[in-house]
Amino acid sequence: MFHHLTVLKEEAVQGLKVRPDGIYVDCTLGGAGHSAEIASKLGPGGRLIALDQDETALENARVKLASFGSIVTLVKSNFRHLKQALRTAGVPETDGIPRVDGVLYDLGVSSPQLDEADRGFSYNHDAELDMRMDRDQPLTAKTIVNEWEDKEIAAILRDYGEEKFARSIARAITAARAKARIDTTGRLVELIKSAIPAATRRTGPHPAKRSFQALRIAVNDELGALRDSLAEAIDVLKPGGRVAVITFHSLEDRICKHAFTAEVASCTCPPDFPLCVCGAGRGEMGRLRLTPRKPILPSEQELADNSRARSAKLRIAEKI
Repeated sequence: MFHHLTVLKEEAVQGLKVRPDGIYVDCTLGGAGHSAEIASKLGPGGRLIALDQDETALENARVKLASFGSIVTLVKSNFRHLKQALRTAGVPETDGIPRVDGVLYDLGVSSPQLDEADRGFSYNHDAELDMRMDRDQPLTAKTIVNEWEDKEIAAILRDYGEEKFARSIARAITAARAKARIDTTGRLVELIKSAIPAATRRTGPHPAKRSFQALRIAVNDELGALRDSLAEAIDVLKPGGRVAVITFHSLEDRICKHAFTAEVASCTCPPDFPLCVCGAGRGEMGRLRLTPRKPILPSEQELADNSRARSAKLRIAEKI
């Protein structure tokens, strides 16, 4: 069974301003919580295209979203290929680009991926090192840990996990694999713990949390995919369309914030004003406005119901 608590569901869907006849994209189908909320607001002329690279999520959604019929189209795809996925779904094009009214991202790893031992995402279960969201791709965490150079492993742990003991952990990994392959999450956790000072292990989050996050990001090229996808999302939005992004750590949020602010217009006048009156000028208008300007955070009630929501941030931008 695919159990998943959807974070910031109402806030994200409200932020999209869903119209009954609009075309919307859920780039991160996951447990289908956001997709179900969007689909419930669509009429016969509306469409929802939901993407995921995890076949388990797609199988769950075929059941969960079946009552919506042809309104929902499921596509197995990495969201970095957003335009191609929309073409596969038959979304109408203008000037050679598929056009939609809203795009949603929920960048949290689905609870089943974290909780089911055989996926290899969790430091709380002993399982084969995997961490692939798309099980058809060749690269796994096992490959990185056993075959990549220690400098490469240290860079991953430092850059993607913000792990201050990245160099020590990388040395522990390469020293251990010289004697025997590291094939399980349990063995990797042991090595990470051995490389972190005892005083540090006794405080804060699980000592392997940052390293496992970093490996997961590297295996799935999550940050590169996000950069590529956000650029395509801004392209495919119709004027007045919105993109909503829920992030769960600073690296994702930084990418999202930069992608949005790089496209924000300096002119703050309403788009229906024939001339600029704010003084910024419209010679080099951007394509987006932030709505609102600051990220939306989970409510106290949501934090009480779901501890995994604690680091969530929702950013919303509208195409001008």
